[in-house]
Amino acid sequence: MYDIDVEILAPAGSYESIKAAINAGADAVYVGGSKFGARAYADNPQEDMLLEAIDYVHLHNKKIYLTVNTLLKSKELKNELYEYILPYYTRGLDAVIVQDLGVLKFVKENFPGLDIHASTQMVITGYDGAKLLEELGATRIVTARELSFEEIKEIRNNCNVEIESFVHGALCYCYSGQCLMSSMFGGRSGNRGRCAQPCRLPYDVKIKVEY
Repeated sequence: MYDIDVEILAPAGSYESIKAAINAGADAVYVGGSKFGARAYADNPQEDMLLEAIDYVHLHNKKIYLTVNTLLKSKELKNELYEYILPYYTRGLDAVIVQDLGVLKFVKENFPGLDIHASTQMVITGYDGAKLLEELGATRIVTARELSFEEIKEIRNNCNVEIESFVHGALCYCYSGQCLMSSMFGGRSGNRGRCAQPCRLPYDVKIKVEY
């Protein structure tokens, strides 16, 4: 047996919801900023507000994680990512949540000491994948939302990284974050933070009968 230190982590789509989550008892919050987050259409705080949010969360002795969980293009890695993360890193950001392996490598090399959480969009469904990400520098694995408790337990028993799992909220119709339905129907990619959630629209099933 081993000791379990449970953290209640809440999503926050705005500065107001960050404060609400902290005041409601969350141990940590995760939030997107102005770029590279999977919720591009949320009321994500801009830089000055997010810096203030970091101070607010730390004043309450809690933690705040920044989502950088979309797939980035090479020019974005080269020209934008460092300047985007730097002010938050300097202010004391606790971790970034990433999907792109290139982003993971970039953060590890350029922001020493900053924890890296492997997003559920990395689709970690077994301990081999979790162990690989541990070797690459991830400090926490957010398991695929499709896993059973026993499957999560198996990952935990074979790795030394922290394990995070969703216990409430929407489930993607396909494997976490991998569905291309929004891209195909509306040209809005979930892997770029712009999913239109077409899977949640009402549909009719029609059967063509030939005589």
